[in-house]
Amino acid sequence: MDNRQISGSRILVVDDHLPNIELLEFILSGGGYGNLRTTTEARDAIPLFMEFEPDLAIVDLRMPQIDGYALIAQFRSLTPAGSYLPILVLTADISREAKQKALAIGANDFVIKPFDASEVLLRVHNLLHTRLLYRQIQGQNQLLDERVRERTREVEESKLDILLRLAVAAEYRDDATGAHTRRVGSMSGLLAQTLGLSDSETRLIRLTAPVHDIGKIGIPDHILLKRGKLTREEFETIKSHVLIGGKILSRGKSPLLQMAESIALYHHERWDGSGYCAGLAAEWIPLPARIVAVADAFDALTHERPYKPAWAPAEAMAEIRRQRNRRYDARVVDALQNLIMSGQIMVDEAVRRGAASERWAENAFPSSVAC
Repeated sequence: MDNRQISGSRILVVDDHLPNIELLEFILSGGGYGNLRTTTEARDAIPLFMEFEPDLAIVDLRMPQIDGYALIAQFRSLTPAGSYLPILVLTADISREAKQKALAIGANDFVIKPFDASEVLLRVHNLLHTRLLYRQIQGQNQLLDERVRERTREVEESKLDILLRLAVAAEYRDDATGAHTRRVGSMSGLLAQTLGLSDSETRLIRLTAPVHDIGKIGIPDHILLKRGKLTREEFETIKSHVLIGGKILSRGKSPLLQMAESIALYHHERWDGSGYCAGLAAEWIPLPARIVAVADAFDALTHERPYKPAWAPAEAMAEIRRQRNRRYDARVVDALQNLIMSGQIMVDEAVRRGAASERWAENAFPSSVAC
């Protein structure tokens, strides 16, 4: 233990008798304690305590106006939770009742008047030694907590890394580049930010959106890669990818895995309730899933799939706007439009000039598109 740290401690002394103050200053200074503040006015003790932030308070019990018991109670109320502030009581009252009352309200030790210099220094040293040990343990606990948090982050990142690799593996089956998952993640993050979600929510959506179609890993190739229109039975099989994805991601205890599960399960729900598989509608659909639904649709439309060619971005935006308040949450659609108009999502000049108006969108393209 470094005695220099102990001798440099801040000590506050409160006693209404000036001779007692002077004697304690002489004893403590002689013991190497130079960082002292004293007062004979109990009324001044609280402001002094708050300003000085002592490592040790020495308080007389018997004082006019505000006695030592009340002062100790106020010191304790001002001490932050989880910290340790030793309080040494000065008293000529050696009765059992006085000691019990002082201990009950937060005193740590006693010095009986008249003072014995050696006893005062030993008790002061022991209390400050305990405080220093406590603060060292507190620092070690904080370091341990940080290490635990860091390890937790590493575990979560490992889980996410595994999920993303599974998602990319599934995506490679119908996207030769595997880039769809990354694009949907990036676009979903931008949409969340535009909608005013918090930084932490936006981050979670950006990280978990890429695993929205992880359930594709359970869909047979002859259906997933089929060119042309699917039969009713084949489409039912395709729809099951949301349930497969939800099962893969189920029972996660972290916010990251819970959001990933929610997105996988609900990103094909529709605003009007006609989606699958839960048949949720409007605000009952979790907002992250509504965001991913729009990002997924826009990216799927603007890139080639086994069952369709790539659409021009203007065409894709027109179709998505046509589905406002049908398939998609109008707020999310409008957020996508704003991102396109501001150039944060790069598309062709027709959309940025506003060519994708409601009237143009409704008349230019077919009434339904398989996404």
